[in-house]
Amino acid sequence: MFGLQAMAETLRPVFGSEEEIATRLGVAARHRWLLHRWLGVLRENGWLIGEGKESRLEAAADPARADLTQVCADLGYRPELAHFFDQANRHAGRLLADRILPQELLFPDGDFLTADAAYRDNLINRYLNTAARELVAWAVDRCHDRKPVRILELGAGIGGTTTDVLPALESSPVDYHFTDVSRFFLDAARNQFAALPWMRYGIIDLNNDLAAQPDYDIILAANVLHNAHHIGTSLRQLHRMLRPGGVLIFLESCREHYQSLTSMHFLMSPRPGAPLPGTTDVRAGTRRIFAHEHEWLEQLTHAGFELVAVLPESWYPLHVLGQRVFASVRV
Repeated sequence: MFGLQAMAETLRPVFGSEEEIATRLGVAARHRWLLHRWLGVLRENGWLIGEGKESRLEAAADPARADLTQVCADLGYRPELAHFFDQANRHAGRLLADRILPQELLFPDGDFLTADAAYRDNLINRYLNTAARELVAWAVDRCHDRKPVRILELGAGIGGTTTDVLPALESSPVDYHFTDVSRFFLDAARNQFAALPWMRYGIIDLNNDLAAQPDYDIILAANVLHNAHHIGTSLRQLHRMLRPGGVLIFLESCREHYQSLTSMHFLMSPRPGAPLPGTTDVRAGTRRIFAHEHEWLEQLTHAGFELVAVLPESWYPLHVLGQRVFASVRV
């Protein structure tokens, strides 16, 4: 409810049509999709009532609502992440207007503590990264006749998944290509993994550079494939990059969380002039960044992959959080 409350409190003083709100808040063009999503989820949850000029925001602040820090703690998140969410909620209007960047809140003073709390040091990501490590170990074993096993990690970021996957590679000759679109992350990774001579680093843009890449045995992508302009096209390119029998392992959120819509989702807005991901694929017309689980499964099949696993399974308590690890083989 914290995210919905932040949306309502940000929009209430300037409320009107979507165009009027955008003008009054000075919403940056690249964030207009987020304003549209906010209005959509407010309506879906009964906070936005009526149509056109008759629409109004009904919900008011609840003085008895739970403490955000405590809720995050109950879900296994560190205080740094709760502070990030709180700051994003408080500055939601400024974030929409690009008067403050989400990176300033996620990497205060250039440190990775908050980002680590978001992508690694919490209950669901410990599960996801552990599952990714076991799947990578299984994939390396499948490729035991290839020396070294060639591994590409796309969108490696702060190296949260990388760090947890590395123990699966200790006894295997590998060529590990750590990539991202940001030199900031590559420089940090060079320091973090300096003791690993088989780790290489490079810039790869998911939407522009895949066609020029060599082949690999394993491709790992944690929380990055949703940035594809067209999911189907990117999956077909990844399929081409894998050697026969190669394995694609990726982590993805398969549902929106309202608190992320007022914080993490700002990181997903395109650069000025670039298209919003998903406008021409299975997400077309929804302005959703995250694809649903069944959509990923359909697109993997269409791209020529054979599904190996989707974790956590439906009976597992963490399944309800909507985050998944997918593993597929090129056939």
